[in-house]
Amino acid sequence: MPRPHVQYVETAPGVRLWTERRGDPDRPALLLIMGAQASGLGWPEELCDALAARHHVIRYDHRDTGRSTPAYEKEPYRLTDLAGDVTAVLDGLAVGRAHLVGMSLGGTLAQLVLCDRPDRVLTATLFGTRALSTAPLVHADGTRTAAADLPGVDPRILAEWARPVEDHGVEAELDRRVRHWRLLAGEDVPFDPEYFRDLERRVVAHTGRYVPSGAHARADQSGMDRTDALAATRVPVLVVDAPADPVAPPPHPRHLAQVTGGGAALVTVPGMGHALPRPVLAPLARAILGHTAGPGAVPRRV
Repeated sequence: MPRPHVQYVETAPGVRLWTERRGDPDRPALLLIMGAQASGLGWPEELCDALAARHHVIRYDHRDTGRSTPAYEKEPYRLTDLAGDVTAVLDGLAVGRAHLVGMSLGGTLAQLVLCDRPDRVLTATLFGTRALSTAPLVHADGTRTAAADLPGVDPRILAEWARPVEDHGVEAELDRRVRHWRLLAGEDVPFDPEYFRDLERRVVAHTGRYVPSGAHARADQSGMDRTDALAATRVPVLVVDAPADPVAPPPHPRHLAQVTGGGAALVTVPGMGHALPRPVLAPLARAILGHTAGPGAVPRRV
């Protein structure tokens, strides 16, 4: 496979984002959108290469991550501005429409784009995220659960997020990140600390610094509701159910699928949490490639 191509794209005045492309540029584009505070290198190489077998795969660093502009301190932005970056990346790379794959905050941004700019989206695959909808979850027996009453984030994750991030050197920061990934990954797949430590070493080397930014946590979260637009979308959507996700636990995936476009496709990746360990990469790639191949190509479990 040819070496990935790196290009910087200006998405707003003074804001340049690092992007990387791999795979045949004549194949349909597939844009990977990572979660909050996460560099595009959070998408494992193995997954990127598997998707590049059929797609022109693009990943990028959000503002205030990786090699992209550290912009928040100079000019605070809203989370919806990060959704604008998605289409700006496509513009900068001369991509008209793309398959979107969004994890966590990336899934939130993908929802915003498929609602606000459906003309730019071929399909969307969403996981580790909650619906931008106030519509209730309707159960098989006809009873309803209000969106606000669906399960919250695991208290252990909230406690980890509440801890102050202090600078005790790069190895201590890697320890902290591995501890965080251990919680996010859930308990259904054996945890490999060296796999995640190696991932974060590469992120630190890519970024050129190890002290993380808290910009995304501080960004304005207003203007995110898309209840009506999600219900009305006709973009094909796949929701990946990660049964061990402590951030968007079941039944959030079923709720998201239910309130999107009259019922999005829903597929379960057994054991998956809010992370991308090696055991989930092959089934996740099969799910994404099945979805981008067309209707009816994705089984309920992969």
